[in-house]
Amino acid sequence: MPDLWMPGATRLDIGDHAPTDGGGAKAIAHITWDRNASAAKPADLVPYASLRSYFAGAGAKVAPHVLWDPFTGRVTQFVPANSRSKSLADKAGGTRTNRAGSVVLQIEALFFPYCRVGDAVYARLVDTPCKGWPELLAWVRSWGVPDVWPMGRPTSFASNRSASTWASQAGWYGHSQVPENDHQDPGSWPAFTTGEVKPPTFEPFPGAAFFRAGRRSPIVKACRLRLIAEGCNRYQSSTSPDVWGSGDVASYAAWQRKCGYTGSAADGIPGKTSWDKLKVPNV
Repeated sequence: MPDLWMPGATRLDIGDHAPTDGGGAKAIAHITWDRNASAAKPADLVPYASLRSYFAGAGAKVAPHVLWDPFTGRVTQFVPANSRSKSLADKAGGTRTNRAGSVVLQIEALFFPYCRVGDAVYARLVDTPCKGWPELLAWVRSWGVPDVWPMGRPTSFASNRSASTWASQAGWYGHSQVPENDHQDPGSWPAFTTGEVKPPTFEPFPGAAFFRAGRRSPIVKACRLRLIAEGCNRYQSSTSPDVWGSGDVASYAAWQRKCGYTGSAADGIPGKTSWDKLKVPNV
């Protein structure tokens, strides 16, 4: 049986599980579209944590299966694959949109047109890094959803719906292509990838905020072992090697200095460039 919970995703079970009705396996592409921006007036991307908290709380009644951050690859899953979620409008009578398949996997990409991340502005989802898409697609495929768009791969925010196609064909549908709904997203969606998804050789940079005092993770231990191997051992204790603490900060600062950083740039908090140079094995 495929994984009910996507491997590598954060599991945040909101409950309210219910079965689907059977039929062709489907996946539904959404974007969060939580701000209205334009080319003339772009807006900062809403924080991932804010959307995750919303779907786990006040927005639980419209939560998707997964929230996907295409800028970092983070994924949070709210209900198991074999349950319906409630991101689609479902009018009385007619098709039960959220249940119309052996699975109806609903994917919300953290995105809105002309969102700003750092100094860059993104008009379309496909313009983003789309990090984590191969892994997400592999999980969707494992549930029997075929690599097809019965109504065509979305390339604009125009709606295009067919109740007969929806009832008879498995595959991917944009929110703009689902009967009984009036949303126009996602506007675009990444292409299907080919080949087996392999884990990276080295641990991807988890972000500077990851390295806070008391953080427990196998990544911390793997980092420690690499720092020791690079001759940057400034640890005063061998206890709790998987917990980030003062010894890690001192040792990483030594690594930063070895990489040529000085002053406040060698503060002991990992940055992406120095992290990538350290080559921490994937855990």
